[in-house]
Amino acid sequence: MGRGKVILERIENKINRQVTFSKRRNGLIKKAYELSVLCDAEVALILFSSRGKLFEFGSTDVGKTLQRYRQCCYALQENSTGNEDGSQDLYQEVTKLTAKYESLQRSQRNILGEDLGGLSLKELQKIEKQLDRTLSQVRQRKMHVISEKIDDLRKKERDISEENKQLKAQLLDGQYLSLVEGVGGLNQQANGTHNHKNNKVQSSKIISQPSLQIGLEPYLQQEKALDSRTVQGGSSNPIEDWLL
Repeated sequence: MGRGKVILERIENKINRQVTFSKRRNGLIKKAYELSVLCDAEVALILFSSRGKLFEFGSTDVGKTLQRYRQCCYALQENSTGNEDGSQDLYQEVTKLTAKYESLQRSQRNILGEDLGGLSLKELQKIEKQLDRTLSQVRQRKMHVISEKIDDLRKKERDISEENKQLKAQLLDGQYLSLVEGVGGLNQQANGTHNHKNNKVQSSKIISQPSLQIGLEPYLQQEKALDSRTVQGGSSNPIEDWLL
């Protein structure tokens, strides 16, 4: 027949209890060693007997393993506490934002003239002052924008005026140069015409002088002949000679 189920309970006999502890302790240490070798695990085993005697086993160092254990436990506790605190803070933040959103929605409806029936006189006066401040700010902003636009237009006007002055100056310079060139051309033409006329006059003088001398030559000869006849005849009056 097979072995029946062993009931786990405290061994009353001290000697048997001590023997069982010794056997099971050695078997537990052996298993821990095998686990560390086979699985490359960091194992630490701590045992206290009923008399308070310490027994320990560590694959590396029990002290280092315990320190690592404390760090892991502390980190887990911190993460758990932090998650709980973070969830609580997030819930409170969401609640505040929801209340603020509802308040803003209500204020917006009141400003638009809606849901005014349940408001008191003080609340209505508060909304009125808020509207006055808003209207004043809107007017100030509008005047500022208008002033900026006017300044921009004035600046554009000054730029256009300056550009027109420059263009006008360039146009006047161009007209003056054209006028000077035209006057110079007329002077050159006039000088050319005058020189041409002078050349013609001089040429006519040079040509007409011989003909003038040729035309006077017979007259001079007649005068000389008349003078010679007057001297020979003794008469000083050629008319008398002609009458005779």
